[in-house]
Amino acid sequence: MNAPKITPERTTLLEFPCEFPIKIMGKRVDEFAQVITELVLGFAPDFNPATIEMRPSARGNYIGLTCTINATSQAQLDNIYMALTSHPLVSVAL
Repeated sequence: MNAPKITPERTTLLEFPCEFPIKIMGKRVDEFAQVITELVLGFAPDFNPATIEMRPSARGNYIGLTCTINATSQAQLDNIYMALTSHPLVSVAL
């Protein structure tokens, strides 16, 4: 298998467009999933909220969401991660 070459024009190993899962964790509050959905839709309008995977933590204090988007560029992903990590309800975004 040939790995994509990283050149000055190419700064990522991803080939766009591609499906890209984003994992978001935060305190379990009623509005968490809705807030995250709206935030992701702002950067990925074709994101389907029905595909969100939700997992509560063992003690139920936190919730993890996986939002799989159709990523179109590295800039799009960077913007989503910046918005997520700066949001007060989000503890971690991977």
